[in-house]
Amino acid sequence: MSGQTLTDRIAAAQYSLTGSEVARAVCKATTHEVMAPKKKHLEYLIQATNETNVNIPQMADTLFERSTNASWVVVFKALVATHHIMVHGNERFIQYLASRSTLFNLSNFLDKTGSHGYDMSTFIRRYSRYLNEKGFAYRQMAFDFTRVKKGAEGVMRTMAPDKLLKGMSSLQGLIDALLEFDVHPKELTNGVINAGFLLLFKDLIKLFACYNDGVINLLEKFFKMKKAECKDALEIYKRFLTRMTRISEFLKIAEVSRTEPETVCSLSVCVCPHKG
Repeated sequence: MSGQTLTDRIAAAQYSLTGSEVARAVCKATTHEVMAPKKKHLEYLIQATNETNVNIPQMADTLFERSTNASWVVVFKALVATHHIMVHGNERFIQYLASRSTLFNLSNFLDKTGSHGYDMSTFIRRYSRYLNEKGFAYRQMAFDFTRVKKGAEGVMRTMAPDKLLKGMSSLQGLIDALLEFDVHPKELTNGVINAGFLLLFKDLIKLFACYNDGVINLLEKFFKMKKAECKDALEIYKRFLTRMTRISEFLKIAEVSRTEPETVCSLSVCVCPHKG
């Protein structure tokens, strides 16, 4: 399917008539065109999150509304646009999402219009679970793991033991949800899923940095912890080791699909939980 459909044009026109330029931009970013959301529409939405007169709940509701479309293309692009704004927009956008009891309700989504619809529906269900988990993690911790400072003076390296254990549990759940996207290079067949995969890949790089920092902090504080905390810390470390293989496999997919190979290469040098 190429070009905007009549439905796309009518929807955008309707929002124009109501005077909602933000809703119109959402509509433009989530057309039926099998391609990633256009950069100019995403940039408009990102800028809008910084404007005090913009209604963030209305923006989010329009994205949620687009995610109820029957077409896998529109729904997937709504997820990609939401993820993009969560990462690059003003933090008040993800704060609002985290305040909601539910985000995306797509666990049963299925586009039956063709084999491609069936295939992409699987990734939509997985992707929406990750975005839901991303909102939940923010609600638990009051910060976004992908945005916080990393390294020796970073948030996870300087966190107190009780909060660290909570943070690591939340972080592990978030990483697990991301890894469950479980895509293979041969399945990255169009611009929409590629855009989603790139955002997930970039999130994983940042999440892993936090994960690595958290484990170093756990090891440094281990012998100062209470007995119950030590037990929890040991379990977290065991889970960290098992996830290393899965994280490496995900990064190899990015390397094979030529997703920013220079970033993959630089990460392979620093993957070591015992140093830093």
